[in-house]
Amino acid sequence: MHRVIPLEYTFVFLVGACIGSFLNVCIYRIPRHLSLLRPGSRCPRCGVSIRWRDNIPIVSYLLLKGRCRNCGKPIPARYPLVECLTAVSYSMIYFLFGMSISFVGYSIFSTLLILVFFIDLYHRIIPDVVTIPGIAVGFLFSWLAPRTSVTNVRPWLAEDVGSSLFGVLLGSGVLLLTAYGGKFLFRKDAMGGGDVTLAAMVGAFLGWKYLLFTLFVSFLSGSLTGLVLVVLRKKSMASIIPFGPFISGSALFALFYGEKLLTLYLRLYV
Repeated sequence: MHRVIPLEYTFVFLVGACIGSFLNVCIYRIPRHLSLLRPGSRCPRCGVSIRWRDNIPIVSYLLLKGRCRNCGKPIPARYPLVECLTAVSYSMIYFLFGMSISFVGYSIFSTLLILVFFIDLYHRIIPDVVTIPGIAVGFLFSWLAPRTSVTNVRPWLAEDVGSSLFGVLLGSGVLLLTAYGGKFLFRKDAMGGGDVTLAAMVGAFLGWKYLLFTLFVSFLSGSLTGLVLVVLRKKSMASIIPFGPFISGSALFALFYGEKLLTLYLRLYV
């Protein structure tokens, strides 16, 4: 944690919002196997190219009152949501780690998590083109990042390369066992291959301890959400609830609050 300088936070927030704007392009195009560069941004309703003044993150959505300037149809609320979420995540990471290798690594990590969250939520797939390179990047940063800081707060949660590597193996192993066990017991797929690579990516960035924390929170939140949907009759027990958003959201939670909660748990029960 470091001294707050408003100008720096404003810059980090704006960068995060711009990255979030590009993530919206990725969320729409990656599942459809479209180029991320061409053509330029277009309205998904009418197909008309979006002018630069209508493509300013967050601001343009508010000025246009959530509607396309050309066709007048609603712009999905997902667009400003992704931009805000990315900007806030970058700001929180900067608050915790300052301008450091840890900031770079965890900003990439949060970007990948947000991307996976919304792609799986809307399209029920977790692209390997996102998670497999993410595993390599997480392992690389666990090797490059320093282990301690002047404030004695670990700037890299994975602790060392061994923790990162074990996190990859543990994450993929636990999810594979869950997938095979579910298929054996229920005679249907209980977990997708994308969930396996996503868990491995989380392990690469956070290490095995915070991976276990992430999986615990994701299984708990996923189960509770499923029960609520069943009670409300929004879903049946046979319905498939994508698990990727729960892993991604839990990993972000672990990044920001995992160390505090685990420290509190150890003080109370160990």
